[in-house]
Amino acid sequence: MPIYVMLTTLTDEGMKTLKHKPERIKEVDKEVMERFGVKVLAQYVVMGPYDFVNILEAPDNDTIVKMAVELGSRGTIRTLTMPAIDVDQFIKDLKELG
Repeated sequence: MPIYVMLTTLTDEGMKTLKHKPERIKEVDKEVMERFGVKVLAQYVVMGPYDFVNILEAPDNDTIVKMAVELGSRGTIRTLTMPAIDVDQFIKDLKELG
């Protein structure tokens, strides 16, 4: 299945939610798996312009977009999602170009 990198920034409302209920992070991870079939492979808290880096596995682009819209519509996060291509696959694809 395709891999995606999702960078997440908490809104003010998201910060309040996280402060009062930090376990909400794991609840959302479970929800995206059950509702969208998106698996959280890795998740990191980071410092800088983003608050979280998430490595996700999803069936396709449509699924990941629907999930991102659903999560963003709640008003607690903003996301930037990018497809991730395996380096070996990328090299193979480039070699096929000739």
